[in-house]
This record gives sequence, structure tokens and C-alpha cells, in this order.
Amino acid sequence: MAKKDMLDLTLRSQRLEQDARGRNVWVVEESRRQVPAAKSVLLLCDVWDDHSHRGAAERVAAMAPRMNEVVKSARTRGVRVVHAPSDCMDFYAKHPARKRMLAIPKLELPTMKLRPDPPLPFDAQSGSDTNETAGYKAWSRQHPAIKIADEDAITESGRELYAFMRRHDLAHFFIMGVHTNMCVLHRTFGIKAMVKWGFDCFLLRDLTDCIYNPAMPPYVSHDEGTQLVIGYIEKFWCPSIHSRELAGR
Repeated sequence: MAKKDMLDLTLRSQRLEQDARGRNVWVVEESRRQVPAAKSVLLLCDVWDDHSHRGAAERVAAMAPRMNEVVKSARTRGVRVVHAPSDCMDFYAKHPARKRMLAIPKLELPTMKLRPDPPLPFDAQSGSDTNETAGYKAWSRQHPAIKIADEDAITESGRELYAFMRRHDLAHFFIMGVHTNMCVLHRTFGIKAMVKWGFDCFLLRDLTDCIYNPAMPPYVSHDEGTQLVIGYIEKFWCPSIHSRELAGR
């Protein structure tokens, strides 16, 4: 396979070891790896057009133009793109990308591999940093700043995504979107499910955001909260990459 067909990745993960004084410390590790673009998929997790938490909606709106750049570049390089705006399938019922996903025959799901599942650094229900007290379905579609091409696919189902991956012989799964400590990890198409099914997973750490209220433990800023969850994923689930590695710049 030609080099131009490969994705050059710098993977960031963390491992626990003892330092020279016998103290437990987490060590950040970076490694280089190449994976074939033609065997890769990029999934956008719940990048909705709005949210019941104003802060969450504002942060998605800030990320969406960059997400669109990454999607466009990854698609050009041969990476398949899947849009997963949960609870919005009716909006896309007639879209060619949704019809394409529905046309794939369903497969029996494999037994998920057992693996340790430590608790998150903070409760995913810690609340909103903009102080909304109740959530509601404010979204109706994916954020309009992100173009969905006819050759893409649309789903909200891990079962559909699994069949899509097997149909196209895809092994490498890249995910960006929100929220890191909720849907990105826990959806049926999220990191935990994909890792347990044996796929090679990567989080785009600069294009994600958590749900967290700094008024709650561990009493850090919202950005620090997001970094804590990214670190949790790097330690226990899969490495992260920077979006420039898919955008090619």
C-alpha cells in the first residue's frame, strides 16, 4: 500500500508505573503508528445543532467548523465517515447516507470481551456549567456546519455500525464529538462497545467535550474536567490523537 494511503498517527496513552522512589505515577507515552485510510472510519458522536445546556451548545458550535474540515479531509484521504446524531433519525430518513446504512444486512453481534471498567473521575450527571437545572431534547439534527456527503453513512445504532464495519472490512475506529464522559464512551456505537468488539479505537482529543459542572467535585475548571476524562480514556480504553493527523495538517 502506498504511503499516501496511510494515516500517520502519534498515539498518546498513559500507563501506571513506579518511579525511582517506589511511588505509583501515571506516565504519558507517545508512539508512532500507520494505519490504512481505506480500513478506517471516522464517527461523529452526537454533534447536535443545539443542547439543553447552553455551555455545551456553545462549545459544540465552536468546534463544528473544525470538525467539518477534518471530515472533509479524512473523506478525501479515503476514510469512511459516519454521522451519529442520536434521536435525529427521522430528520435524515430520506438522506442517501441514512438509506445506505439501512440497506446493509444486520449481523449477529459478537460477545463483548470482558475488561476492567474503572469509575470515571467524576459523575457524568454532575450538571451544567451554565446552571441549567433540567435537561430536555433541544436538538433536531446534526450541527449544520458539518456537511454530510451522500457517500457517508448515518446511524444511531451500534448494531448498524458493527454491520457497516464488517461489510466494508474496517478495523480502525476514530471518534470525535460529545460528550466524552457520556455518549462518546457509553453509546452503543461508543468507545467501550467498539473496544469490546475488538476494533482498533482512537479518540480525537481536541474535538471533544465533557458534561461537567465546576461547582461539583473534583472542583476544577470545565476544560480541566474534559482533560481528566480524556486521560481516563487514554489510561483504560484507547489512545488519543490530534485532529491534524486526520486533516493532514
